[in-house]
Amino acid sequence: MKPIVETKNLSKWYGNVLGLSDVTLQIEPGITGILGPNGAGKSTFLKLITGQIKPNIGTARIKGQKIRNNYHLFSIIGFCPEQDFFYDEMTGLQFVTSLLKLHHFSESEVETRAQKALEIVELVEDKDRVIRSYSRGMRQRLKFAQAIAHDPEIIVLDEPLSGLDPLGRRKIIHLIKSYKGEGRTIIVSSHVLPEIEAMTKRIILIHQGNIFAQGDIHYIRDLIDTHPHIISIKCSNARQLASKFIQQDYVLKVHFSSSNDSLLIETNDRDKLFSLLPSLFIENKIEVDEITSPDDNLQAVFDYLVGK
Repeated sequence: MKPIVETKNLSKWYGNVLGLSDVTLQIEPGITGILGPNGAGKSTFLKLITGQIKPNIGTARIKGQKIRNNYHLFSIIGFCPEQDFFYDEMTGLQFVTSLLKLHHFSESEVETRAQKALEIVELVEDKDRVIRSYSRGMRQRLKFAQAIAHDPEIIVLDEPLSGLDPLGRRKIIHLIKSYKGEGRTIIVSSHVLPEIEAMTKRIILIHQGNIFAQGDIHYIRDLIDTHPHIISIKCSNARQLASKFIQQDYVLKVHFSSSNDSLLIETNDRDKLFSLLPSLFIENKIEVDEITSPDDNLQAVFDYLVGK
């Protein structure tokens, strides 16, 4: 699959402040999550790949074309910024309509597209209210509406779930995932790990302007050989099982839960541990209720990478 977005040695600084450092990567169709704490360089990266700011060093391309001042590319890109940029005396409908007119749609098509976008984000009932009266969540949904109103191939979303209530977040996550099924490219940033995990397993970890890792969550974990994995096993005889594990050189620690009906195993070779489990259960007649990996998530990987 050909990459939609490509960057090479992409760097940006603001005076003495480094925004992004030597980023080379490729982004394919589907959903890619840009994950990092506030100030990590996420917004700088998104502004660079949408042509809003100019890099100091390096290049960024979309579909093989340079982005900066390449105006016809803007018609296929939808951008939802992190910060609010509204004309507060406009109504929600006027705001979306005015931006659609920049794409030179006919009057009837502008009206149709604006109405559809506001329906998608459930703002139709409030479309004639002035934006200054909107709540934070309504403003966030309005930003999303203008990003999708012209039906772009590439949707770039900077912290799109910020300010939304739990129901609103679920609806936007579902909507973003539906765009993947349409063959679009969605690039979404967040500093909230469960949000990214709910949308995609394809992630790019950014910290202090640098790319720490990229790829599938499990692929990233495989790259971190020294990172211990924690496996939780709830079974009929946790102590008997523990006595078998402490003999293995790839098991670092074994400890029990407070109820003593499960044990936590730290290992530096998860594959070996899992391959041993079936024979141990059968030979020792141990009944297993549950096997989980509590650190098999973005939080554990991100904490480990930043800690290094």
